[in-house]
Amino acid sequence: MMSKIDLTNIPKHIAIIMDGNGRWAKKKGSLRVFGHKSGVKAVKTVTEAAAEIGVKYLTLYAFSTENWNRPDLEVNALMQLLVSTIKKETQTLIKNNIKLDAIGNIQSLPKACQRELKSAMEATKENTGMTLVLALSYSGRWEMLNAFKSLLKEAKEQDLDLDSIEAKDIEKYLMTKNFPDPELLIRTSGEMRISNFLLWQIAYSELYFTDVLWPDFGVDNLYDAIQAYQQRERRFGKTSEQLNKVS
Repeated sequence: MMSKIDLTNIPKHIAIIMDGNGRWAKKKGSLRVFGHKSGVKAVKTVTEAAAEIGVKYLTLYAFSTENWNRPDLEVNALMQLLVSTIKKETQTLIKNNIKLDAIGNIQSLPKACQRELKSAMEATKENTGMTLVLALSYSGRWEMLNAFKSLLKEAKEQDLDLDSIEAKDIEKYLMTKNFPDPELLIRTSGEMRISNFLLWQIAYSELYFTDVLWPDFGVDNLYDAIQAYQQRERRFGKTSEQLNKVS
């Protein structure tokens, strides 16, 4: 599969909605928690494969603000799994020169999760390879609402002319202000929804949907998505003729 990929046209930033853990577990006759544990293996596999092929940023939708509405047993198990996984994999991130970052309402996570996340981010902050971004207790509308509030506060305090406000003024208050927008968004499990993920940032992202459940998503599936991305023409509102003339 790698031989079919143009290594000069790798998306700089890939975002993934990791969906299907529960259905995968149900097919196996197991609890949903078993699916989440198996999903962690896919995270490790895909993260290392993305770093190896030259992806600079990989953002994983790990836990949404809406996921807090799931049964307490599942939420508690997910939080415990998050703590143990971060603690276990920090050295692997260091070994692979991967920097860990996070977006979302991190303060809403259990204290143990916050501590492990902060510790891992501190331990990997000097890494210069790929940046792995975990979206935790995150939603696009929540992020945009907070950005708008911050911008309105700035406008009031500095008496800004509202007509002078541009997109860049909003973007500086987004949690992703230090990352480029994703060129490719992948969603597993066959669902064709964005599910409140990076709503501002994916305005021009290429969308790739696959029926593969997340625990089964592997290196070849990642390569398939990248290959599909490379076969598309990214016009950003222009015509094919305009792009070909420029090139």
